[in-house]
Amino acid sequence: MARKKIIAGNWKMNTTLKDGVKLAKDVKKKAKLGKNVSVIFGVPATHLHAVKMGIGRSTKLSVAAQNFNANDGGAFTGEISANMLKGISVNHVILGHSERREIFGEDDKMIAAKVSQAINNKITPIFCCGEPLKIRKSKKYVSFVAAQLRKGLFHLSAKDFSKVIIAYEPIWAIGTGMTASPEQAQEIHKKMRGMITKKYNAKIANNTSILYGGSVKPANAKELFSQPDVDGGLVGGASLKAKDFLAIIHAM
Repeated sequence: MARKKIIAGNWKMNTTLKDGVKLAKDVKKKAKLGKNVSVIFGVPATHLHAVKMGIGRSTKLSVAAQNFNANDGGAFTGEISANMLKGISVNHVILGHSERREIFGEDDKMIAAKVSQAINNKITPIFCCGEPLKIRKSKKYVSFVAAQLRKGLFHLSAKDFSKVIIAYEPIWAIGTGMTASPEQAQEIHKKMRGMITKKYNAKIANNTSILYGGSVKPANAKELFSQPDVDGGLVGGASLKAKDFLAIIHAM
């Protein structure tokens, strides 16, 4: 069975509710999705229910939360739990994004706990990993990403790991206009698939969708997605414009 091809948009802290719902509806209206291609909208928490209602019951379109708290509940003012998301039928969550790691101080231990919490609540984690420019220049990026996988995901059983989506996002290419070349993306995606094979088995590795994130645009999407181990993209700024996001979707 062919791996799932996924185009996910990470809206971050952007759009009003009205504009967000319109954006999702505009994409739904014009998206032409291949048999094995799906689209995920990673929207602000305030938008989750409304966007979900706006895109309807399509099996090819879904929403993702951008984060949640690792605890079941309790005195955590302002936080949202996994079971709250499940209560409004949110089935995906972005975890381990570099902005959560770098700005909000989330470490590997916390991210691993969130991954487990997602799995326990039948929510699919979109697990982000990737190296900063300093590590890329030092040529130690493979071992850096390997450590992120080991600490954030490899505590899972084979069965649970099979439910994970991975997004490789080189930090030096997020929002900078710089993009990993197709060859650079393919290199690390192939290496990650090898790490998964070694930890679990080849079948699980070959069925794991690994997305590329980092300044994905209409101009570079097709070449990136043509790489054999790149199974789609986690798209930032370009996902905020229906025309650009649709061009990226149609590049798959």
